[in-house]
Amino acid sequence: MDAPPTAPTVIAPRASRFGRVLLGLGILLIALNLRTLFPSLSALLPEVMAGTGASPGLASLMTTLPVLCLGVFSFGAAPVARRLGTERAVLLALCAVAAGTALRGSAAVPALLGGGVLAGAGIAFGNVLLPGLVKRDFPDRIAAMTGLYSMSLSAGAAVAAALTVPVARAAGSWAEGLAVWALPAAAAALLWLPRAARRPGATAAVAASGARPLWRSGLAWQVSLFMGLQSALAYCVFGWLAPIMRDRGLDAAAAGFLLSLSVVGQMVGCLAAPALATLGRDQRAAATALYALVLAGLAGCFYAPLGTAWISAVLLGLGQGGLLAVALTVILLRAPDAGVAARLSGMAQGIGYTLAAGGPLLVGVIRQAEGGFGAVPILFAALIALGVASGLAAGRAEIIDLA
Repeated sequence: MDAPPTAPTVIAPRASRFGRVLLGLGILLIALNLRTLFPSLSALLPEVMAGTGASPGLASLMTTLPVLCLGVFSFGAAPVARRLGTERAVLLALCAVAAGTALRGSAAVPALLGGGVLAGAGIAFGNVLLPGLVKRDFPDRIAAMTGLYSMSLSAGAAVAAALTVPVARAAGSWAEGLAVWALPAAAAALLWLPRAARRPGATAAVAASGARPLWRSGLAWQVSLFMGLQSALAYCVFGWLAPIMRDRGLDAAAAGFLLSLSVVGQMVGCLAAPALATLGRDQRAAATALYALVLAGLAGCFYAPLGTAWISAVLLGLGQGGLLAVALTVILLRAPDAGVAARLSGMAQGIGYTLAAGGPLLVGVIRQAEGGFGAVPILFAALIALGVASGLAAGRAEIIDLA
């Protein structure tokens, strides 16, 4: 389906240098809160299952629903932004993230599921709307801001992965370990409030380019599949790497630290990959090389001695962070102009994250069916193979033609 623009493409008044710095910091602070939901649950998943009596299938649903929301609710971000204004829609997203995350602290299965849906909807809005702000207010710094934005996403996930278990142990409750991540989201909402309270300034809309809908473009679908398949692997890791490593013998804190280390690797990959992706004529070699890193990292996590697990985690993070940044870069490079880039971003995230939701769900189904993670590497190998194929297709030096 043809997704609407992330937000109306506009010509915004040039802000002062100080104002742009504050706006950039605000965007990065918001991005820090768009991934804490996922690794925090992963780090405590065995405790959540024991405390609620949830089966592996129900636990898989807990990890899958928020990811599914990233796809489903992304299509509603643009209409809400057109009605309220982008800044106010972002504030609404932050409030949803804070409320949904806090709701998980009630320690009941319905609250865990409902809170995941509410927070996932807010994250979906943030995913779609923040790149629109970057395009509007930082047209001369898109590459740098995209790298910093991607790094902030990974940084938030890394902090949540590392600190959730210690916080839960200090508080004496796994539920409080989940709910604590509502606090930084609420703080970000308070800091964003003055900007959202301003009356929207006068802007001149730019007509969307091209008449042919994006869903008729094979290249647009290839880009969407590239986004979705790398996201599926990413959310499998967010949701299940810590339980997998605990199943291999690590304790809860060590498994959470290992996940955090992997996400730190993602931060480095996010910063380095845009330069790698633009070195050659296209992005096929970069995508293939990064998937090779992911394969090596996952193989090490499953089969290498536990003493070397940190090396595997870093390799995995470098590959996955790089793939995220390359996927975002490919969206910009395949689009002929900003209008099509906005539409392609909405389509790729909507379809991609909906597809990605199946990854954690399948891991849970496999675990429940066989009582362990023995067959999960087969699933990961299949996702990597499909991801390489989609990268070879989406990474070609071509432009989407909507004429």
